[in-house]
Amino acid sequence: MRSTFAIPAPLEPGDVVAVVAPSGRFPAGDLWRGLAWLRSRYRLRIDPGVFECDGYLAGNDERRRVELDRALRDPDAKAIVAVRGGYGATRIADELPWDAIANRPRWIVGFSDVTALHAMAWRAGIASVHGPNVTGLGPQAPRVRAAWLAAVERPTAPRVWRGLRVLHRGQGGQARGPLVGGNLSILHAMAAAGRLAIPPGAILALEDVTEAPYRIDRMLTSLRVGEHLAQVSAIVLGGFDRCVPGPDGRTAEDVLAERTRSLGVPVLAGAPFGHAPHNEAFVLGQTARVEDDAVTLAAGGA
Repeated sequence: MRSTFAIPAPLEPGDVVAVVAPSGRFPAGDLWRGLAWLRSRYRLRIDPGVFECDGYLAGNDERRRVELDRALRDPDAKAIVAVRGGYGATRIADELPWDAIANRPRWIVGFSDVTALHAMAWRAGIASVHGPNVTGLGPQAPRVRAAWLAAVERPTAPRVWRGLRVLHRGQGGQARGPLVGGNLSILHAMAAAGRLAIPPGAILALEDVTEAPYRIDRMLTSLRVGEHLAQVSAIVLGGFDRCVPGPDGRTAEDVLAERTRSLGVPVLAGAPFGHAPHNEAFVLGQTARVEDDAVTLAAGGA
């Protein structure tokens, strides 16, 4: 598994962006608001099929697979942005032309269920952007939109998350490596499918939503027993939103701290990404550095 990643060309105003719906169905109004903001800066390509529904999915597997396949092969599209997460990307991720994106890298942008596409992209050696989906861009605060633009237009520019909570210092509170990760539930599912490959020395970013603490325990324990966490150099935790404790009172952060202690690496919590309204975009595959309570993104390039 490689530890360096190809960085796609930065987006510029006027570039072509393909909008796709690889996962769950969504409210049409949320899409229109997000598209209105994107259209103010980029040329958009979107298939009317995104409005199809198949139960909880944005159309059947074939529709979503063909749409993504076309976007990955589109010679003009410099980015592929997901409409929303939900569920569904894992059903089609293995059938996509990852060789095409490896030969001509372009950005895959999204989060939550889109983590499945990110994991496949970093297996192919391509950086991608963990950040708001199209339906989340309409109501976002200016700072979140600015972070989204910075991630796709200035991907190698350094940024710093400061003042994070130090759960464990590890060996000296410092680490450096490629930043990968995303939604814990999806990474757990990718591991079960034999499709999770965390690079040696990686800094692992994790977030989740509406998962009971005992389920977070189960997923982290499975990843540890399967040795998927054996070579990480640090863990950075974003939001674990609406992960409500049970009658025992044990919180998600209690579980995260306990289950990562024996790894012997720095573990920081409170990074500004996840399912809460404040969800800052960042580049997966770039080099990051952990020092005490701060994470420097694009630390010396990727």
